[in-house]
Parts: sequence; structure tokens; C-alpha cells
Amino acid sequence: MKLNHKFTNLMGSVYTGGNIIFDENKLISPVGNRVSVFDLVNNKSHTLACENRCDIMTIALSPNGNLLITIDEEGRGLLINFKRGIILAQNNFKKPVKNLKFSPDGKYFAITLGKQIQVWKTPNFNREFSPFQLHRTYTGHYEDVLHISWSNCSEFFITASKDMTCRIYSLNPIEDFIPVLLSGHRDSVVGAWFGNTDMSVVYSVSKDGTLIEWRKVLLNPDFGEKYHPVKKKRGQVLPPVKKTYKWKLHAKHYFLQNHAKVVSTSFHQESKLLTVGFNSGIFGIWELPEFICVHTLSISQNKITSVAVNPTGEWLAFGCAALGQLLVWEWQSESYILKQQGHHYDINTISFSPDGQFIATGADDGKLKLWNTQSGFCFVTFNQHSAAITGTQFTTKNSILFSSSLDGTVRAFDLVRYRNFKTFTAPKPVQFSCLSVDPSGEVVCAGSNDTFEIFIWSVITGNLLDIYTGHEGPVSALQFSPTDGSLVSSSWDKTIRVWDVFSRDTNVEVFQMDSEILSVSFRPDGAQIACSTLEGNISFWDIKEGKMDYYIEGKKDLIGGRTTGSLITAKNQHFESITYSADGSCILGGGTSKYICVYDIISKQLLKKYQLTKNRSFDGVLDQLNSKNMTEAGDINAIDDEDYSDLEERMDKSLPGAKIDPSLRKTKKTIKVKSVLFSPTARSFACATTQGLVVYSLDDYLLFDPFDLEIDVTPDSVLELCKEGDFLKAIIFSFKLGERELQNFVFKSIPSELSTIELIIQGIPTKYLEKLVKYLCFLMENNDVEDSQLKNKKLELNGTGSNLNLTTNSAINHYNNNNNNRIEFILSWLTLTFKIHGRFFKDRKYEFGSVLRLCRKRIGEVYDDLSEVCDSNTYALQYILHAINQKQKKKDDNEKIFLSNGKFLREEINEEEDTLEDKIEGAYNLNNFNATNENPNTMEDILGF
Repeated sequence: MKLNHKFTNLMGSVYTGGNIIFDENKLISPVGNRVSVFDLVNNKSHTLACENRCDIMTIALSPNGNLLITIDEEGRGLLINFKRGIILAQNNFKKPVKNLKFSPDGKYFAITLGKQIQVWKTPNFNREFSPFQLHRTYTGHYEDVLHISWSNCSEFFITASKDMTCRIYSLNPIEDFIPVLLSGHRDSVVGAWFGNTDMSVVYSVSKDGTLIEWRKVLLNPDFGEKYHPVKKKRGQVLPPVKKTYKWKLHAKHYFLQNHAKVVSTSFHQESKLLTVGFNSGIFGIWELPEFICVHTLSISQNKITSVAVNPTGEWLAFGCAALGQLLVWEWQSESYILKQQGHHYDINTISFSPDGQFIATGADDGKLKLWNTQSGFCFVTFNQHSAAITGTQFTTKNSILFSSSLDGTVRAFDLVRYRNFKTFTAPKPVQFSCLSVDPSGEVVCAGSNDTFEIFIWSVITGNLLDIYTGHEGPVSALQFSPTDGSLVSSSWDKTIRVWDVFSRDTNVEVFQMDSEILSVSFRPDGAQIACSTLEGNISFWDIKEGKMDYYIEGKKDLIGGRTTGSLITAKNQHFESITYSADGSCILGGGTSKYICVYDIISKQLLKKYQLTKNRSFDGVLDQLNSKNMTEAGDINAIDDEDYSDLEERMDKSLPGAKIDPSLRKTKKTIKVKSVLFSPTARSFACATTQGLVVYSLDDYLLFDPFDLEIDVTPDSVLELCKEGDFLKAIIFSFKLGERELQNFVFKSIPSELSTIELIIQGIPTKYLEKLVKYLCFLMENNDVEDSQLKNKKLELNGTGSNLNLTTNSAINHYNNNNNNRIEFILSWLTLTFKIHGRFFKDRKYEFGSVLRLCRKRIGEVYDDLSEVCDSNTYALQYILHAINQKQKKKDDNEKIFLSNGKFLREEINEEEDTLEDKIEGAYNLNNFNATNENPNTMEDILGF
């Protein structure tokens, strides 16, 4: 088993807080301490492997789309190469940053640090000791700054603050320019923007739902007001400066949303559209400056924490952190482009489909979701369960999904029509804790928490077949054998029981353990089972012999990370879920720890540990806690001293009569694993954690093009690369330019040696494989003979009485020897492409289905054309060969000579360079046609008649 699995994707959670931003057709969303990217055109999503120390508070992307800056709750920022997904540098801003914006020219970025604003220089390609360089610090506000917006010229920026004012600053000191103060709101200003390119209009929105339009009014320079600037250090009065303009409150508008508070806003300058999100879950679009309400819609029951508009102003993105919702709305057609929502509570169970294309997740919120492993999107959600889901499993035919829940039901879902077509219940209300389906999909069983029984139903009839009793504690796990009909169950009563479901024999084999059993797993060959116990051990049992072979003590391997309340390192950690690898040589386990462990079964040694996250917003991540934060009243970080902005957040939500600490306290989620599972393809495994569904894979799903950094992609450079023999770059550049003639020239220049083609295909980024296959199909499609008369020409063979439908040498020449359309050359490319990148196409068979069908169609057309020529001449050549053999046989009989000694002497025949049979075989083989002869050979010439 390979151990170089890498973090691939984070599913089950699409948005957790912070601001969301657009990058052309992509939406970037913070998910915990990571960043997820959603491709809205190609319907894909992936999560960058870069991690901040805590949950991300704000993000910003440079105008050219190359650099991404993420800043967490502690004020620590990461500079990320967005296209490659790697960390370039990091910096500690030492205070929480609530807003971050790049200047339009990309040379600077501004951040809010409490009451101050800092402008930093954007790191460049030059190697420096400190990539982050502070340009200037700006002051003037008396409360925290909430929003920053730049002018189009990148020379000015406007800020909005909690002190109910807006200020306009210049990037660099400008003579006779004085920072502008705009005051007139009665609540915190949420956002402020320049309304046009000449910066003569400013729009500001406050939290109470007020929009103010500010306009610049020019003054007469002869009668302008005088301003006496004063140096702060010495109190020296400088010469007076005359004001040539002033800002005036031009209009004031109100949103009037039934006392709803404004939480997030966004303004698109080109279309003059203002988008506002309220704490009631309603968003609205207003056209400025007329303040015309274009559209309002309720999309959530909680406040909309972030709003973003794409560069063209067509799509609006909304994020709701409380429910984990992420929506993209096209306001012109009034339709959803993206609608995703993660699980509101922890994921309890996961299961892979037999082909590994889908993952089913069940969580405490009672929702069952199906995720596409290639796109990363949730494409269907079942909410029929009314309590937490405890088990999920697909059938082998990939068409039915079963789930068990604490609501006392086991449900079967049709994955073709996406409906719940059957529900299984027990005679008495029970809580089901686990689920298993036999390999044939005809029998489903579930274990209970309260009655300690196992219920078995028939999937076809829906009837309850049997109830197994014997356990004296809650049933923790069930699993059918992959080879026979035996069922293994584990329980908190420290026993494992093996049941023969399809046999009349009622004997049950019981394996006794020393501790409570939490999970059980069958080896793929069905000869061994593994179980994890509360002591932190993994035991292995031989099914046939009924004895324990060995065990692995994994408690010490899970040690790592202390929770806030633990005075010492926790030693009661254990594996809550285990699973075998596809080959049965290794076992994977995860539990109450930040680590996932992989053990070798033969040597019983730990092979590798995967750390799930480094997010300090989770409890149990740090190995050592800061002792100065521990007081008599508890951890000082648990006291919630934040300034709540909403009235409903300040209200006491404790139950009447409940004994709580007088001060509000914050609680962190503890990082742990509830379920682990290997993919049927053996290329990846998934983990259900408190941060979501984490997927590790051997495949690199990040489609990165290393040649995107090239800036000299021109037709001349392509021709130069062909002359130099760098065909790999030439192909990629031709695909980027998209010129068909240039692509034809490049492929004509490539040698036909298989070794050369193989090296080129190995180096092509997976991003361009689809374009490569489409181009090869285009070559085969345009591989027709220009002169159709040559293709249908019939040659008659004298003396045989048969018509021989043969294409002329020019047609064969077109198929085989034409430099532009060489069918063998094209097929060699296709064969090596699918041989080298077969795994990539197989994992994305739904995505590349149209391309593969097109390729199959083109190959079929070429096959039909060539086989028509060969098949139409097969029987004629067989007849000719048979006739020649008969004639030769008669000739041999006449040439027999009877000698005097009674023996027959056969007269020797003078051998020629080519025998008659060789000539027939040469005619049968189409490759022996002379392609260079202007006057093609006839059949008589070939046979030598």
C-alpha cells in the first residue's frame, strides 16, 4: 500500500465565516482555516491545502489573480500563490483584521487594524528578507474601521467605521489635500464606495438601513474657506490652505426592511447596483443613484454575513455562516447558479459508492447528503430523518442507499429518482445505532441502542425477517462478510458475535474482549476481522479458528493535543472507526485525536500518521497549553468578552433554572474523527471529522498549468519552439492560442517515434488532456479522402469474373502516408494518452463522457472505412488463392515421372524471387500498395499475370 496520500478536498462544509470574493468565474470561500474554490462554469470545487493558524476572518485576491492573502482571527496572514496553492510568505499583523482590499493596480493592499488603517506594499518577484513592507499608517477614526474601498486610480481610498463616519485618505501625501470626514449616519457605517471614476460621488450604508449619497461641490478659489493645518508634534501653525471643494450630503434613502439591520453590502460601480444583506435573511438590489429597488428575496433564516458581486455584475454571491450556506444568484434571470449548504452539525457516518464516484454523509442534523468526489459538490439532500443519522451504506449496484437513524427508522433511497421508496421500522420504537447491507442488497440489518437487539428485514418485501438477541449492551457496529452470509456484530458488552443469517443453524459464535468494542471491520477476503476497543487497542480475530491472532496497542499513537480542561495529556484516547485497505495489508483508524494512524498488519507497526488540521480554533490541537491563561475560574480564553453588535446576540439564552457561570463563556469544538473509510478504487480515503469531510488521495486533483506563468505565448514563439525541438511547450502554447492551423503545424513537426510521443504525453498537464483528445478527434474527423471518386473506384480483375472493390493507392496513401493526417500517428497518440492518463479519465468518466464518446465515434468511423475495403476483398482473394492452388495441383500431377526403379521423381521447379502465394498475400495486405506511384498498380500487376 502506498503511503503518500495528500490532502485533496474538504467537503461537508462550504462556508464558515469571513468574506467571499469572486475571481472571474470562480468563487473563493473561507472554510475554517482553509480556502475553498468553486468553479461556477465547470461545476468543480477544491480546497487549497494551505492552512492558517485559526479560522480565517478576511481574504483578498490580487487584481491579476495570482496572489491570495488570508488573515485569521489572530491577525496572522498568509501570502498564497493562488494558482499553485502554495504558501509564499507569512506575516503577523498583531491585531485582528476585519477588512482587506488590494488596490486596483495591485501594488498595495490596505488592512484595518482597530482604529487604524495600514497600507502595505504587495510582495513582488524580487527576493527580500521580509516580503511584507509597511507603506504608511493612517489614523483619524475613534472606533474600529469596518470597511475599505479604493478609487480606480489607486491614489485614494475611503474607510467606514463604527464611529458613524467615513473618511477619504490619499495613498501618498498630496499638496493641499486634506483627509475628508463624512459624518451624518446614526449607526455604524457598514460600507462606503466611490460612485464613479472621477470620485465626485460617494455612497455610504449604515447598519440601521440608511443610504447616504455624498457629492463633491466645487468652490470659488477666490472665496473658498481657509483651513489652518497644525503640526501635532510642535503645535506650529502652517500657512492657511484654501479649500477648492467640499462634500455635501446630496440625498438620504432608507431600505425599510421591517427594522432589519444591515450586515453586509457590496457595490458594483459599472452597473451602479448596490446589494445589501440583512440579518433577517433577506437581500435586496437597488439601482443608484435613483434608488430603485430591482429585486428582493429571502434566501435564509439567519443573517447574511457576506455579499460579493462578480466583475461583470451578473452574479451575486451570499454567505450565511450560521447555517453554512453559500449561494450564487443571477439577478437578471432570477435563478440560482450555485446553491450549497454543508452539515449544520458533526458528520457521524460516511460510505463510498461501489465505483468510488460518490460519498454519502449522515450527520447529527438528520440530513443525508450525497457528494460527488470529482466535483466536490453536494447534488442531493435527503431530510426525511427526524434525528441524527448513525449509519449509511450503498448497495453493490450503486442504485440504492440505506441509512439508519436514532428516530427508529431505516430508510432506502432510490438514487435514480432521488426518493425514499421504503422505510423499515421495528415492532417497538427503538434507536438504531448502526447499519449493514449484505453484498446482494436483498437483506438489511440494524442494531439498536436501547433494546440491544439486531433487526433484519427483506429489502424486496419490506418484512421483518428476524430479531437477533444476545447482546447485553448497545450494538456499536455491524458488518456483513464480503465472501459469505455471516454477519458480525460488536457491542458495549465486550463481545463480538458472528451470526449466519442465511442458514437454519442458530448457533452463534461469541468472541470475548476485555473492553467495550466501538467498531468492527472485515478484511476484504473475509478471513479476518478487526475490532477497536475503548482501551485504544485494535484486535484481530481469525473467523474460521475463532481465536485472536494478535492486537495492536494504539493508545500511545493517538496521544497528541490537549483540551482546555485537561491538566495533563489525555490518555483515554481510542479509535472510534477502523477500516482495512483494499489489499488487506494495512488498517486505517481514527478516533478522539487529531491524528489518523495507518498500521501494517503483518509487522504490527505504525506506518504513518496524518494530522487532520492545525486549526487552533479547535480544541485538542495544541500539544502544550499556555499556563498563564489558566485561572481559578477556568481558562481565560473561554470568557467571551467580545462586543456583540446585535441585540439578539447579547440576550441570555440559558434555560430557566440552569446553573451557569455568571460570565458568558465560549466553547470550542474538539477535533476528532467519527468515521474513516477507504475508497473502492484504493486511491483515496475519507474521514468524517468535526471540521467536515476530509479526503486524502494519491492523485493530484489540482489541475495546475506550470506554463501559465509564461508571458510570451505568441505564434512566433510556437514556431521557434518547434525549430528547437521543444514540442511539449509548443503543443501547450498552441492550445492556449487556440489556432487550428498552428496546432496542425506543431503536430506535423513532431516525429512519429513512439518514444518521443510518450515523453510528450507524460509531460502534458492534465489541464490540457481534454483539448488534446478533442484535437485528435478533429484530425480523424477531417481524415476523409478529398476525391470521393477514388474511394468508390472499382477495379475489375480479368479472367476471374469477379469485381474487386479496392481503393486506389492514393486513398491508402491518404490514410497512411499523408503528413497532415496519418491515422497510425493519431491512434498512437490516443493509445499512449489513455495508457498514461487512464486513471485520470476513469476517475472523471462523468466529466469527460462526451469527449470519450466522441473519440469512440471517430475511431469507429475510421474502422468502418478501412474494414469496408478489407472485407469486400476477403472472399475474392480467398477464391483466387483456391483457384491457383487447384491449378498448381494439376500441374504437379502432370509433372510426375515414373522411374525404372519404381520410384516417383518430381521435377524441380525453378524458384523465383517471390512465389505466387507470396504475391497473393501481398495483395491481401493493404500496406504493400505503392503509395508513390501516380498510376496505381492493378490487380493483374500485383499478381504477376
